[in-house]
Amino acid sequence: MNRRTLTLVAVVLLCVAALCLSLAPRKVSAQNEAALPASAYNPYPPGILPANLNSEILRVVREVDFVESRALARWHNLKPPIRTGQPPTLEDTGTAAVETLGELMNFDKNMSPGRNQACMSCHMPYAGFSGPIPSVNLTMIAYPGTVHFRAGKRTPQRHPYAPFFPVLQYNEVQGLFFGGNFWDSRATGFELRNPDAQQAQGPPVDTQEMGFPDTACVAFRLAHAVYRPLFEEIWGKGSLDINFPPETEQVCATPGGAAVFGGNTTPIPLTPTDRTHANTVYDRWGQSIDGYEQSVQVSAFSSKFDAFLKGNYTLTADEMAGYKLFNGKGNCNSCHLDGRSTAPAPTAPASVDTGVAAQVNPLFTCFGSANEGLPLNPRNAFYYQTTPDSFGFTGNPYGFGYRDLGLGTFLRSGFGSGPNPNSTWTQFAPSVDGQMQVSSVRNVAMTPPQCPTTEAGSTPYFQKGFFHNGSLLQYARQVPVPRHVRTLPGRKDRKNRLLAHVRGQKQSRHDDR
Repeated sequence: MNRRTLTLVAVVLLCVAALCLSLAPRKVSAQNEAALPASAYNPYPPGILPANLNSEILRVVREVDFVESRALARWHNLKPPIRTGQPPTLEDTGTAAVETLGELMNFDKNMSPGRNQACMSCHMPYAGFSGPIPSVNLTMIAYPGTVHFRAGKRTPQRHPYAPFFPVLQYNEVQGLFFGGNFWDSRATGFELRNPDAQQAQGPPVDTQEMGFPDTACVAFRLAHAVYRPLFEEIWGKGSLDINFPPETEQVCATPGGAAVFGGNTTPIPLTPTDRTHANTVYDRWGQSIDGYEQSVQVSAFSSKFDAFLKGNYTLTADEMAGYKLFNGKGNCNSCHLDGRSTAPAPTAPASVDTGVAAQVNPLFTCFGSANEGLPLNPRNAFYYQTTPDSFGFTGNPYGFGYRDLGLGTFLRSGFGSGPNPNSTWTQFAPSVDGQMQVSSVRNVAMTPPQCPTTEAGSTPYFQKGFFHNGSLLQYARQVPVPRHVRTLPGRKDRKNRLLAHVRGQKQSRHDDR
């Protein structure tokens, strides 16, 4: 880690309810580092694990529990839907029931071996459903999982609008891939035909995250969940009736990757019938979570920009200037599509867009992938996990020899990604090496209300994790800029205006029922 990075880490101070960051100096001392539990997996040099990591994890656990309790109350107050019609449909409150089930699953920390990690531990609403711990975003990048302190290799992607990505497809005419979920698009949706539902099936059995050793552990914990009646109301009575053997509790309390499993990813000895049943439950898990993430509680289309498209809001001068830069000389909307043409465009500098918006609910993505040329980030905790933890698991035996090639790694079914279900795609891997998904820029600047900005300055700010490896600490000011914009006079003012436009894409509501 270079001196500049260590210096930046050392000037971080938590303030305003332990959420915001300011630039008041504070060293990350050896004494603070030593305060971490001696039993924790800590192969990291000083400056990687933030000194306040334990307290911040506990803060997020309390927040997760609060939202879970609120969702439970909502379920208890929900009028049961009526299954009627042909084909049978859950009439009246069926939509609310599915969305509430997905919310309960998302915020359930029992869905991990240590009962200490929920899906939303890394995706809290006030951060745009992304990483909720500023000091982690500034230091180790990926979030610690159920085993402290294993961690993954990428920043948590935002949940809103991810459900609208299509099934991954190779467009033969364009010679490009479109669709899928995750930074490397490995949640293709090939089986469920729903990339977001498949994405929800990843973290529960990711060794670095929620960390179950077997997908059937989700069915086992759901069978004992307080909201089991809601699951069976939606997916059918008896849908969780699986004959689990006595050792299931012990298996599911042991993190995935543990040496005791010998590489076995289905260590619960189920009969073929019960294994099929458990697999179906795991599909229902993904579909239920997708129902919540598609809902207006998460993907609301309620930003100032949406009101502007409706004609109910007038952009400020800076917001309008940023909007014109976004879909003009900045060339941002050539990838983050906003329903307008790119004008003036790099290839047509005299062009002018005189039409009206062609889409009133733009997703600000092309569903594709791109290589932004970002450097390896030495702050990423994944590079240091080269020795076994107390369970005999080694997260990254390659150390700094590992290269995250994103979509290219996935197409090769490479280490750190997942199996490629389409062998005809493998030939294209060299052409997409380093490409990461073009995420929607909606909510990229969303912060808690007491931390009004993601930009470091004289006022409290919320440090977010930007791009796949967190190598950029600021979005609009550090985002890779086309060469023709770099040479324009007043570049700083232009970036301020672009930031104003991006902030205008934050939704005005989330989980506010």
